[in-house]
Amino acid sequence: MVTSEKQVLTVSEAATMLNAHPNSIRRWAEIGLLPCFRLGLRGDRRFHREDLERLMESWQQTFSKVGSW
Repeated sequence: MVTSEKQVLTVSEAATMLNAHPNSIRRWAEIGLLPCFRLGLRGDRRFHREDLERLMESWQQTFSKVGSW
């Protein structure tokens, strides 16, 4: 199945999707909060869209529980 959405995102694209600073994305990947893989000699990070969506869902669940006092 081919879709028009990119399934593998750069740090900048992930930051835009999560409304976060690129350094936050790098830090979250470094501490294991956000899975990534590295490419090339420079070790550029890439992220699967599904992992970002899963993280956003977990945040939504967390914040919806906090907001329902």
